[in-house]
Amino acid sequence: MASHVGAAQAPSATTDTEGDVMKAMDQLRRILERLLETFTVGLLLALTAIVLGAVAMRTFGGSLPWYDEVASINLAWLSFYGACLATLKRAHMGFPGIVAKSPPAIRSALFLFSEAIVIGFFSVVAWYGYRVLEVLAWDSLVALPSIGLDFTQSVIPISAVLFILCELLSMPMAWRKMRAGVDSEEEAIEEAIRTAEADLKEHRS
Repeated sequence: MASHVGAAQAPSATTDTEGDVMKAMDQLRRILERLLETFTVGLLLALTAIVLGAVAMRTFGGSLPWYDEVASINLAWLSFYGACLATLKRAHMGFPGIVAKSPPAIRSALFLFSEAIVIGFFSVVAWYGYRVLEVLAWDSLVALPSIGLDFTQSVIPISAVLFILCELLSMPMAWRKMRAGVDSEEEAIEEAIRTAEADLKEHRS
C-alpha cells in the first residue's frame, strides 16, 4: 500500500518541481528584460545626446573630435544589446507560420533544429569574439587613446552569451506556443488590432 501511495505522490512532486523551475525562469526572464530595456534606453539617450551635442557644436563653429568613433560604437552596442532584448521577446524575423501549421512531430523537430542552430552559431561567435579581444588589447581609439578596443569590442562575446541566455529563457514559452500551434505573428497582429480598436473606442468616447 505504501508503495502505491509513494508512486501516486511522485508525479505530483515532479510537477511541483517543474512548476518551481518554470516560475524561477520566468522571474529571471522578467528581470533580464527590465535590465536590457534600461540599458538599451540608456544607450539610445546617450547616442541622442552625443548627436545633438555634435550638431550644436558644429552650428557654433566647434567640433567633438571623438564624435565619429564614440557615436558609431554606441550605435553598435545599441544594435547588439537591442537584438538580445528582441530575442527575449521572440521578436526576431522568422517563419512561425510554417512551424505552427506543420504536423506536431515535424513541428517539434523544426523548433529544436532552429534552436540548436541559433545557440550553436552564437556559441561560435562568443568564443571567437573572446579570442579576438586578446588581439585588440594592444589597440585603442584614435580620438580617445585611454579607451582600448578590447573594451569597445567586448560587446561581441558579451552580447553573444546574452543572446544564448535570452534564447534559453524564452524557450519554454515559445515551446508551449509551438506545441499549441500558436502562430506568434498572427498573435501579434491580433494584439495590434485589439489595441487599435481600444484606442479608437477611447478616442470616440
